[in-house]
Amino acid sequence: MRKLIRWVSTLGVLLAAHVLEAQIDRITGKSFATRSEVLARHGMVCTSVPAATQVGLDILKRGGSAVDAAIAANATLGLMEPVSNGIGGDLFAIVYSAKENKLYGINGSGRSPLGLSYEQMKAELAKLHRETVPPIGMLPISVPGTVDAWAELHKKFGKLKLSDDLAPAIRYAEEGFPVTELIAYYWSLGPRIYKGLRGAFLETYTLDGKGRTPAKGDIFKNPALAKTLRLIGDKGRDAFYKGEIADKIDNFMQANGGFLRKADFEKHTSTWVEPVSTNYRGYDVFELPPNGQGIAALQILNILEGFDLREKMGRNSPETLHTMIEAKKLVWADRAKFYADPAFAKIPVAQLISKQYAAERRKLIDPQHAAKKIEAGNPALDHGDTIYMCTADDEGNMVSLIQSNYRGMGSGIVVPGLGFMFQDRGELFSMDPQHANVYAPGKRPFHTIIPGFVMKDGKPWEAFGVMGGGMQPQGHVQVLTNQIDFGLNVQEAGDASRWQHEGDNEPTGEKMTETGGYVEVESGIFYETVRELRKKGHDVRFDVGGYGGYQAIKVEMHDGQRVYVGASESRKDGQAAGY
Repeated sequence: MRKLIRWVSTLGVLLAAHVLEAQIDRITGKSFATRSEVLARHGMVCTSVPAATQVGLDILKRGGSAVDAAIAANATLGLMEPVSNGIGGDLFAIVYSAKENKLYGINGSGRSPLGLSYEQMKAELAKLHRETVPPIGMLPISVPGTVDAWAELHKKFGKLKLSDDLAPAIRYAEEGFPVTELIAYYWSLGPRIYKGLRGAFLETYTLDGKGRTPAKGDIFKNPALAKTLRLIGDKGRDAFYKGEIADKIDNFMQANGGFLRKADFEKHTSTWVEPVSTNYRGYDVFELPPNGQGIAALQILNILEGFDLREKMGRNSPETLHTMIEAKKLVWADRAKFYADPAFAKIPVAQLISKQYAAERRKLIDPQHAAKKIEAGNPALDHGDTIYMCTADDEGNMVSLIQSNYRGMGSGIVVPGLGFMFQDRGELFSMDPQHANVYAPGKRPFHTIIPGFVMKDGKPWEAFGVMGGGMQPQGHVQVLTNQIDFGLNVQEAGDASRWQHEGDNEPTGEKMTETGGYVEVESGIFYETVRELRKKGHDVRFDVGGYGGYQAIKVEMHDGQRVYVGASESRKDGQAAGY
C-alpha cells in the first residue's frame, strides 16, 4: 500500500512538472492558450485543416456565401481528412440567416437499408457471433446524407454554382496535397483495421495499393474522388442518389453481400428542422433535436445553472468537475433511453430540456459522492471520428457544420472507382426490440454529431462545435462554461484542459459500469483536483487524444462595427482565418 501511495504521489509530481514544462510565456491572455484569437471584419473560416480553411476563405473572397464556403471547405476536408469525414458520411448544420435574423437547422443523416429487416440483421449478427451491430463491414452502413445536405443548403443559401464550391477539392484531389501530422497518424491505423474487407480500401487510401499510408508531408492524390465530385458538381445531387454513382454502389453491394440498394438512395431526403434551445445565464444556446445528441448539452447546462460555478466553485476545481460529471451522468441516462429517430419514436424533447425537469434531476447530485448507478428520469409525454467547422460571411450569415464517418474512416467499405468510404453509423442502433433506438429498415440511427450556436439578446453570439463521439455534448458544455462562467476568450476556451466521462449508459444498450464509469482528464488538470475527485469515488484516469476538436466564430461589436473572432484549438491540425 505504501508503494502504491508513493507511486501515486510521484505520478502527481511528474504530471505537475509536465504541465509546467509545457507552458509558454505569453505576455497577454492565459498561459495555456496556444495563440491569440483571430480577428476579421468581412469573413471567417475555421476548420481542422489549414488548406481547407484557405479554400473556404477563397470562396468568400469570390463572393460566395457562408454556405458556399462551408460546402467548399467540407468537400476539401473529406479529401484531406478521410480519417474523420467524407461524402460517405452524414452531415448536420445550423445556419444563421442575417437577412431574416433566423436560425435554420438541417438533419442530413441517412437511413438503414430498406431491404434489411430486423430479423435479417439478427441472423447476420448470429453468423458473426455478435449481439450488437459491428463497427466495420456491410452491416453498419446507412445511406450517406452529406451530398443531399449540401444540395439543400446550397439551394437555400448558396450564391455560387455548386461546381464552383467543389472545384478546389477536385483540384487538390487531382494534383495532390501534403498530409498533415495528426491526420497521418490516424491514417496509419487504417490498414490494420480494414485489412481483408471487400472493396477498394487499399487501392484508394494507400500510396502503393498494398498498405503504405502517407506520412506527414507525403503527397496524396485521390483521382477517383475528383471524378465523383465533378459528377456531383456538374449534375447535382441526383448524380449521387439517382444516377451513375448510385448504380455503381448498387452493383457493388449486390455483388459483395451488401444491403444498400439504389432504391435506398432514390428515397433519401434531408430534413429541415427547428433548432431547440435553452437559456443559460442569459445566453440562448441552440442545438438540433434527435436523432442527434445535441439536447444532451442543453440538459447538462440546465442542471448546472443551479450551481454557482464561478464564485463558489471555480474553474477546474474538484467541486466544479464533480458537479459537471454528475450532471453528465444524469443526462446520459436520458440520452440512452429517449434519443432516437423521431419518425419511429415519440421523444419528449420539450420536457427533457425544461427548467422544471432540470430542477428535479439536479436534486439527485450528491456533492460528496460519485453516483454508481443512474436511472433515466420520467419527463411527461404529454403535448408534446468527425470534423467540425464554421464559416461567416460579409453579410453576417454564419454556418455551424459538423460531418462524420462516425468511427474513424468508417465501415472500411470503398466502392472501386468512387474514392470515398461508407460510414458505419448503423453501429449505433440498439438490438433491444423494446428500445426507442432499436434497429429497423429505413430508420435513422442515434447520432453523435452536433453543431452548436449561441444567440445573445436576439443576435448571433457564437457558432461553435466540439467534434468527437460522446465527447461532444461534454465538450459543448465545457467550452461554453469556460466563456460564460469563467471569462475565457474564444481561443482560451478551446485550449483549456478538458475531461471526459465514459463507461456510461448508451443508446445502443450498454449500461453504466459498476464503478459509475470513469473520468479521463488531460494533464493540465492539477493532480490535487484528481485526488479530491478520487476521494468522492470517481475512477479517474489519464488519456491523450480523446477530447475532441473545437472550432468557433464569435461575433463582437467594436465602435458599432462587427468583428468576427475565430478560434481553432491546438489538439488538431487546424486553422482559423479571416479577411
